Amino acid sequence: MTGDHRTPVTVIGLGSMGAALAAAFVEGGHPTTVWNRTAGKVAALVGKGAKQAERIEDAVAASPLVVACLTSYDDTRQALEPAGAALRGRALVTLNSGSPAGAREMASWAVGHGARFLDGAVKNVPSAVGASDTLLYYSGDKSVFDEYETTLRVLGGDTVHLGDEPDLAALYEMAVGGTLLPALVGFFQGAAAVQARGLPASSLVRFTTKWFEMINSVLPVFAEEIDNGDYSKPASSVNLFLAGAAYDEELGKEASLDVAWHAPLHDLLNRAVAAGYGDHSISALVEVLKKPDQAT
Repeated sequence: MTGDHRTPVTVIGLGSMGAALAAAFVEGGHPTTVWNRTAGKVAALVGKGAKQAERIEDAVAASPLVVACLTSYDDTRQALEPAGAALRGRALVTLNSGSPAGAREMASWAVGHGARFLDGAVKNVPSAVGASDTLLYYSGDKSVFDEYETTLRVLGGDTVHLGDEPDLAALYEMAVGGTLLPALVGFFQGAAAVQARGLPASSLVRFTTKWFEMINSVLPVFAEEIDNGDYSKPASSVNLFLAGAAYDEELGKEASLDVAWHAPLHDLLNRAVAAGYGDHSISALVEVLKKPDQAT
């Protein structure tokens, strides 16, 4: 994309994220064609300037760049199957959930239909699409990324190509995403605990945010320990974490909470101690998480 020219884009799938992507392309001045199984989701985008395609074959044929935002790779393939012939010579970018294996299968399917393939992930909520600090990372055909980087950057200013392997974005998506549910459940448990004392969950936000900032600050240290395989200089040891495990049960009884979700975490700590990591950094848990044939 150069000068006043804007790359035509087609967006397949208009859930909350897909609709946000399409809106960002429209607002960025790109001729945007949209298609969704349920036509009712199209009207708002058409009102903003998008063009509706009645058939997915027409949607794919309308643009050199096709961005699919459906739930899974299987959903994406099923939706695009009728338009397989139209994919030839086009760039297909998938922004959906799934495993690295799913991304590899999707890449094989796309290339088999003559498409150039790029997989990606949006690392923020739909309302953040288009912001200068919103992160999106991609993997796969670097020529696609190079050709359409400026176009894709309207979705988020922090736009990264991870490598030519088509499954890297899915790998990082799952590797990073593994922190989300435990962190949220921890916050939800805290909310239930303070509510048991008649206090609002909102009173936790300031302090939880500070806690997350602390966690953020130590991640580089843990990453270095893991990469070096040296856990011998702990700021916080496995034994220290295990000593605090009993307090989870006490809090559960006092506040009438179900704290059973801690059990596998406590089991992980006990297994780390049994493996000889008790006095080592808590980051040594990574060695327990590895399968025996992967452990260092």
